[in-house]
Amino acid sequence: MIQYYNKRLLLFNNYLLYKEDNLKLVFIFSQFGYNANVVLNFVIPKELSMNMSALNDSSDKKLKVDFNKLQKRLRRNVGKAIEDYNMIENGDRVMVCLSGGKDSYTMLEILLNLQKSAPIHFELIAVNLDQKQPGFPEEVLPNYLKSLGIPFHIIEEDTFSIVKEKVPEGKTTCALCSRLRRGIIYSWAQENRINKIALGHHREDIIETLFLNMFFGGKMKAMPPKLLSDDGKNTVIRPLAYCKEKDIARFAQLKEFPIIPCNLCGSQENLQRKQIKQLLSEWNKQFPGRIENIFSAISNIAPSHLMDHSIFPFKEIDKQRLFDKESELLFDDVTFMASDNQSNNKTTADIIDVINI
Repeated sequence: MIQYYNKRLLLFNNYLLYKEDNLKLVFIFSQFGYNANVVLNFVIPKELSMNMSALNDSSDKKLKVDFNKLQKRLRRNVGKAIEDYNMIENGDRVMVCLSGGKDSYTMLEILLNLQKSAPIHFELIAVNLDQKQPGFPEEVLPNYLKSLGIPFHIIEEDTFSIVKEKVPEGKTTCALCSRLRRGIIYSWAQENRINKIALGHHREDIIETLFLNMFFGGKMKAMPPKLLSDDGKNTVIRPLAYCKEKDIARFAQLKEFPIIPCNLCGSQENLQRKQIKQLLSEWNKQFPGRIENIFSAISNIAPSHLMDHSIFPFKEIDKQRLFDKESELLFDDVTFMASDNQSNNKTTADIIDVINI
C-alpha cells in the first residue's frame, strides 16, 4: 500500500512539474508501465482533482491543529506572565496600546481571549496613537476594532513633524519618538481613569534591550514585565514578556491581521537594535538554546556576584557576614548544562577555552 501510494505521489508530482511538456510526461509515465495516452487524457485529470482535494483537506486539518497548539502556547505564556507579576487585577481598566504591528495585534487577541475565561473582571480599551506619518492608513485600525465590537480610541497627535524637525537627517528617530509617544499615552491614561497600560514587547525585545544597555549604555538593565512610571501615576505591563517572537509572527500570519508598517523608523537599517537582533540570531544558530539561557538569566540574578554596591552591601560584608544563596558556589567546580545536541555535561575545566569567545 505504501509503495502504491508513493508511486502515485511521484507521478502526481511529476505531472505538476511537467504538465506543459507532454513528451516529457509520456516518457516518465512509460517508465512506470502506464499507457501515456490513457494517463494524459483520463487518469491525470481525475488524479489531480482527487489529490488536490485530499491535499487541501489534509492541510486544513494540520493547519487547525498547529494553530490551536500555537494559540494555547501564547495563552499559557501570557497567563503565566500575568500571574507571576500580578499584571492584571480585579476591576482594572487596561489600556491596550495598538501600533498596527504583529505584536500589539497578538496581545489584544490573547487578552480578549483570556478575558472571557478569567476569574476576575477587568476592562480592555484598545488605543492607537495616530502620529500623522505620511501614508499612514488611518482607516485600518478603526475598521478592524469595529469588527471586534470592543471599546477603542484613536489619539491624533502630529509627532512625526516634531521628530523630523528636531532629529538631524540620518540620525535615529526612535528615542525622541518613543518619549513623545510615552508622554501622550500616559496623559490620556490619566485623563480616562486607566490604571494599567499594556505594551506589546515580547521575549526577544527584552533580551535585545539588555544587550543594548550593556553594549551602548554601560548599564545592566532590560525591559521589566511590570513598571511604575517615574511620577508613580501609571503602571506599565508587558503581557507578552514570556512569548517568543517567532510564535507571535506565526500567529499574526495565521490570523491575517491587517499589519501596518512603521514608515518612520522601519526604514532605518542601521539601528543599534537591528545589530543586536542579528547578533542574537547568529548566536542562536551557532549555539541552540543560548537565547533561552540568556532569558532565564535575567530572572535569576545573584547581586553578590556582580559589582553594584548600591544593591549589595559589599563594604559591610565582613562585619555582617552577609551572603546570598549563590555565594557558597563561588569556588565550586560549576557544572554547565549541555545543550540539546551535546551528550555530556561540562565542567569549568572543560570549557575554559570557550570563555574567551
